[in-house]
Amino acid sequence: MSSEVPAQYRRVLSGMRPTGKLHLGHYHGVLKNWVDLQQEYKCHFFVADWHALTTHYEDPSIIADSTWDMVVDWLAAGVDHGLADLFIQSSIPEHAELHLLLSMITPLGWLERVPSYKDQQEKLKEMDLATYGFLGYPLLQSADILIYKAGLVPVGADQVAHVELTREVARRFNYLYGRGLDFEEKAEAAIKKMGKKNAKIFNKLRSSFQENGDQEALGVARALLEAQQNITVGDKERLFGYLEGSGRVILPEPIALLTKASKMPGLDGQKMSKSYNNTIALRDEPEEVEKKLRTMPTDPARVRRTDAGDPAKCPVWQFHEVYSEEGVRNWVQEGCKSASIGCIDCKQPVIDAVLRELKPMQERAKEYTEQPELVRSIINEGTEKARDLAKETLEEVKSAMGINNV
Repeated sequence: MSSEVPAQYRRVLSGMRPTGKLHLGHYHGVLKNWVDLQQEYKCHFFVADWHALTTHYEDPSIIADSTWDMVVDWLAAGVDHGLADLFIQSSIPEHAELHLLLSMITPLGWLERVPSYKDQQEKLKEMDLATYGFLGYPLLQSADILIYKAGLVPVGADQVAHVELTREVARRFNYLYGRGLDFEEKAEAAIKKMGKKNAKIFNKLRSSFQENGDQEALGVARALLEAQQNITVGDKERLFGYLEGSGRVILPEPIALLTKASKMPGLDGQKMSKSYNNTIALRDEPEEVEKKLRTMPTDPARVRRTDAGDPAKCPVWQFHEVYSEEGVRNWVQEGCKSASIGCIDCKQPVIDAVLRELKPMQERAKEYTEQPELVRSIINEGTEKARDLAKETLEEVKSAMGINNV
């Protein structure tokens, strides 16, 4: 990315809940995206075990069982611990402390209106979700993001509301605590550190924005601040707030990085999900994968081998859209509609493609499972780096709120 892009927006944060085996839906919907993002951004990927407790608190054994398997699957899928910091949420208590502090200023109505609150309660009726933990989990997500001052949060369309809540919480926090008694005095002192020429330019741009609403001037002023080498990070954050007429930006507002919806269907044509029991796990044995695909339902109209079918009504066709090249797809379309190929014939290219995709991941996963100490050292290293950032942010937040540990 360009060096003119604020450092905040070069940091990505994302997590996954350890509530069972990862499957092809996770790979195509999340992990492939992570592998791409780590090449361009500084990434923090974490196991969201506290979040898993919001729905699995009555039987948490699945969380412990899934945590390390999940990390192994990440590494096997191509997530590189040299490019991204990997850690387990509960190993960094600063997440919980920031969540507590943010809960003091977050209106209850903000949490109740998050769309997923009602939606999930409706979908998961078999679970007792009338708990504070479930109501408050979007705020815990906000703490996860803000503790690292992450600028970009990759989410699906259904999670955009959670990032918007995070923006509102950050905005409210900065409004309440970003203006100390000496805020303007410190801001003016920071401007002087920029040198006479840059200070003059900054003040002119600030006036242009605040007096005339000049958005271009705002952008130029932000870029000018980012380029300054002789002022501290705290000075920059203070001047970002001073520039916009607000307080110091202690907790920057993140942006939702909308990810493409996964095109990976389940074995029944619905979205691939553990809830629907229609998944192919990343570490399913080849024989099991082949059995699952061979027994997939097809177009109901094809009762006999000689009956013509319609690929658009067949779950297998959705797999072809993910895995097959144009020539194979044309062969399927023509063969199915004319009954010149049978359903087993149609499934074979999919079986071959899925096994081909899974084989290298499973080989890498086997190597990591045989070296549990290596996996733990990767997590320990990521945890150490992440916690240093988390501690720094938390101290800043506590100082702004007047909580100073003796």
